[in-house]
Amino acid sequence: MTINCKGQLIDLSRPRAMGILNLTPDSFYDVGKFTTNKAILSQVEKMLSDGATFIDAGAYSSRPNASHVSEREELKRIVSTVEGILREFPESLVSIDTFRSKVAAECLEAGAAIINDISAGSLDDKMFDTVAKYQVPMILMHMRGNPQNMLNNTQYDNLVKEVIHYFSQKIALARSKKINDVIIDPGFGFSKTLQQNYRLLSQIELLHHLKAPILIGVSRKSMVYKLLETQPREALNGSTSVHTTALLKGAQILRVHDVKEAVECIKIIKEIKAQNSMLP
Repeated sequence: MTINCKGQLIDLSRPRAMGILNLTPDSFYDVGKFTTNKAILSQVEKMLSDGATFIDAGAYSSRPNASHVSEREELKRIVSTVEGILREFPESLVSIDTFRSKVAAECLEAGAAIINDISAGSLDDKMFDTVAKYQVPMILMHMRGNPQNMLNNTQYDNLVKEVIHYFSQKIALARSKKINDVIIDPGFGFSKTLQQNYRLLSQIELLHHLKAPILIGVSRKSMVYKLLETQPREALNGSTSVHTTALLKGAQILRVHDVKEAVECIKIIKEIKAQNSMLP
């Protein structure tokens, strides 16, 4: 299974790490650490040297009850950042975490390689056409509502079945728009209770029926630290435990704050699977 990023075929038969670059002042974990060019480029350099295949930059916090950010402010925060990253690291593959088609378009013009839409096109009906125009991979995440009200939308008759149905419709729409590379993100923490997150994780292998790469984004999230009765800064070990489970169930991309630890996890699971395949 491969995706085409700026003419480069990325083989996802080997799971990959996607490093998170929060450009917001109200991130649930980074808390505005990366708001200067020096800090941003230093963090990108670290993530790339630690083994990140992708850098996922976002300028609109999508944590529950996050403050609304205007399109103008989002553009101000992110476009120059993309330009700066690619000027310093021209071979890097930058993903843009946005649900706005104008932000997506301007970042793609600046050289971004992937669009990561938490709403899977639901919050901007021009997003699919924009991605199709630039022929880049699109990450479709499962969410109901928006970051401000998503925690009021956690009622499901059958969570996993409804998530699969949601992705079936979104993938069909993407294909109709001639978007060749689609990645699906189950949306842990979005429109789901803590228990529902783990129910979905326990059955994540069922999403392989959709025949699309699966991205897992659980790094230091509340589903980890609330269960362990701790805080985001102390949730690395818990995050790694969830990453291990996801990899064993066939996830292809881990979206993480801690790239080095994720890459180590990927290497270990790869070796376990390799040895298992050699058993008589």
